[in-house]
Amino acid sequence: MRLIESPIKFGTDGWRGVIAQDFTFDNVRACAQGVADYLKQTGLAQRGLIVGYDNRFASEDFASAAAEVIAGNEIKVYLCPKATPTPVISFGVVAQKIGGAIIITASHNAAIWNGFKYKSEFGTSAPSEVTAKIEGNITHTLATGKINQMPLAKALEQGMVEYLDLTPFYSHQLAKLIDLNELRQAKLKVVVDPMYGAGIGYFKMLLGDGAIELIEINNERNPLFPGIQPEPIAANLAKLSATVKKQGANIGLATDGDADRIGIVDENGVFLTSLQVFALLALYLMEIRSERGLIVKTITTTSMLYRLGEIFKVPVRETPVGFKYVAPIMIAENALIGGEESGGYGFRGHMPERDGILAGLYFLDLMLKTGKNPSELIDYLYNKVGPHYFKRVDIEFPEEERQVIINRIKHNLPKSIDGIKVVNSDTKDGFRFTLADTTWLLIRFSGTEPVLRIYTESNTPARVERLLELGKELAGV
Repeated sequence: MRLIESPIKFGTDGWRGVIAQDFTFDNVRACAQGVADYLKQTGLAQRGLIVGYDNRFASEDFASAAAEVIAGNEIKVYLCPKATPTPVISFGVVAQKIGGAIIITASHNAAIWNGFKYKSEFGTSAPSEVTAKIEGNITHTLATGKINQMPLAKALEQGMVEYLDLTPFYSHQLAKLIDLNELRQAKLKVVVDPMYGAGIGYFKMLLGDGAIELIEINNERNPLFPGIQPEPIAANLAKLSATVKKQGANIGLATDGDADRIGIVDENGVFLTSLQVFALLALYLMEIRSERGLIVKTITTTSMLYRLGEIFKVPVRETPVGFKYVAPIMIAENALIGGEESGGYGFRGHMPERDGILAGLYFLDLMLKTGKNPSELIDYLYNKVGPHYFKRVDIEFPEEERQVIINRIKHNLPKSIDGIKVVNSDTKDGFRFTLADTTWLLIRFSGTEPVLRIYTESNTPARVERLLELGKELAGV
């Protein structure tokens, strides 16, 4: 058995690797053995484990390999019979009181990647202390080569693996959270782009038998993700924007490869930033649904939330990037909403994890209840909190340059940027500089791929572009 020599490391949401280079069956089995050992170490093994997967190349085969290892460790496996969105699997863990889940997905990464996510018994991205234990177990497995496994056919015959469709549990849950019948009768035309991913067909299943008109594009399995990367950002949504304009639709909704994130295009084909969407979802919960509670945001999300917090008299808490930091606070504080810049939002009463499908339904309900299209909702939001514009640029870099870039910024911390005084320099997750006018600039490395990200939010589009260039100068890229 050939195993990679270096330890497998979990990033902000699991381990990802290039298919056939380091994302191999041997290494997926090693990861599964690490999870099995963790379940036995913590007493969760008796609750069993869900194994699910997305539409990527051979994901179902990697999932079967993982299921064989879990079953070989005498832990019951509930194996998804088809590609299933991550939020559906995460809710399945909670609904069925299962010990956790393995999901074979690389989420938004390009087609050559696949990934291995582990979800906790709360359905959340596993916190760092959990993934550290699993990593330790994997390192031991890599060193010894000892992996227990049971052929899938035998495991099915013995009842150690059972196919379980989690969609009915999820659909029933959403019907409790939002009036689907009312949404089905909404006179809206909606274009849905599941980006060839696991979310194919879900909006149609939930809303497709009423007055609402749904048009779905990129809705067949294609592991090459032709012409796009399955991340719902403007660069990948040209077809969605064009279809919205051509069809005269009210909105376009896009879910990423495993459907835990949402991207939105307005009625003019203009992409709404994830920061605008986060603020509008928070406004929806507090103003339309009259709910109150803590808002949890990562450092890359919008300062508009602080203003909404003041208006509606609710606290706002900030975390490093990654829902594994957001989820524990949502659980401990019964938070109203948690979100991150990548387009992932979690909601109270559901589960403390991202759900692109529910976020899309909530946004449609916001439109229905206010009678406003997305561009009008942005105007409505800005009338309350002032104009806020955001952009992120991603820059690939050689891994050996990482420390050089860090040192370059660390030793040249600016006292002002774009002529405005820096009032706070924060290094808890990258380098974030907050200016006297509440504008902010952040430079940080991706937790899942060799990419340097530069983010900024300011009061005009021109300043945003200028600040991004200044960020590149600071990093020397």
